[in-house]
Amino acid sequence: MGRNLIIIGAVIIIIGLVYQYYPKALTWFGKLPGDVRIERPNTRIFFPITSLVVVSLLFNLVLYIVRKS
Repeated sequence: MGRNLIIIGAVIIIIGLVYQYYPKALTWFGKLPGDVRIERPNTRIFFPITSLVVVSLLFNLVLYIVRKS
């Protein structure tokens, strides 16, 4: 469990560094087909369904690679 927490922390740090120094790399988040965006005059609702599926798949791929090694 400790090893997984270290890896998750490292991934979060890497994402933070990418976002800090190259913010254009993450502009796809929330703009994929399947992300629901409802905008009314007084209301904004946003469900990044497809983006969260992609993030989940990437996260599971990283965990799979870590467990295999």
